[in-house]
Amino acid sequence: MVEIDEGSCGQRIDNFLCKHLKGVPKSHIYRILRSGEVRVNKKRVDQTHRLQLDDQVRIPPVRVAEPEQSEYVPPVEFPVLYEDDALLIINKPSGTAVHGGSGVSFGVIEQLRSARPQAKFLELVHRLDRETSGVLLLAKKRSALVAMHEIMREGNSDKRYFALVLGQWKNVKQHVKLPLHKFDTPQGEKRVMVRDDGMASHTIFTLQKAWADFALLEAQLKTGRTHQIRVHLSHLGFPIAGDDKYGDFARNKELVKQGLKRMFLHAHSIAFKHPLTDEPMSISAPLPPELQKFIDKLEQASK
Repeated sequence: MVEIDEGSCGQRIDNFLCKHLKGVPKSHIYRILRSGEVRVNKKRVDQTHRLQLDDQVRIPPVRVAEPEQSEYVPPVEFPVLYEDDALLIINKPSGTAVHGGSGVSFGVIEQLRSARPQAKFLELVHRLDRETSGVLLLAKKRSALVAMHEIMREGNSDKRYFALVLGQWKNVKQHVKLPLHKFDTPQGEKRVMVRDDGMASHTIFTLQKAWADFALLEAQLKTGRTHQIRVHLSHLGFPIAGDDKYGDFARNKELVKQGLKRMFLHAHSIAFKHPLTDEPMSISAPLPPELQKFIDKLEQASK
């Protein structure tokens, strides 16, 4: 018998069982649900049933595959921009994946869980690319996670990034609406391209500062597609400085010699209403020192 706490409140029973019975095939989990071996408050339920606080769940004996020796995850705390009972907002460094997978054994979420073993619930609210730095939201309660997803899905959050692009950007403000299609390369890497049958995507770019060969833009996301800012800019002929997927590879090599050793894309701010208190929130992360230093160099050279 398992009693449902706040961490699992509102979760579907099938997802709860998948997490609880690690190593058991999904087909077997659905079989024990269909056969009525799983009971919630002594009653049969189907897989769509959502659990409530203090529910009593009967889980039948199930053979679980021997857990593989899990790899050691170093506990890491990241710079905290804001924290309360519901949310943890950090300043993610460039070069760190948000979660393990695709060639990375662990990321921000696994390192934070390792650093906070007492945390009953900790989940990513959204993602940032590995090379992108800046504001990253995590939920400390399921109710906050569900509410934040709703806020983002309804377009009630304002996410903004700073991107340094190559070329002479002219427009002070530019709306870019280009549909994006996701695909896998023959090497198994996830890529995105502009294609007519892709997902509708909308970014608003505002010019912050222009130099002879570079421009600093603020990008406001109206949709949150994978690699959206990077692909929109690359397609327009203004690739992000240091972008190793969609950028100008020859120029990137020169930039490394000039001191820019990463992609210049930084999630600098997010605004939304707190998922549980409805209080207006505005969180920002300063430009990392290595990016600020490159901007300072451009300023010096243009004098």
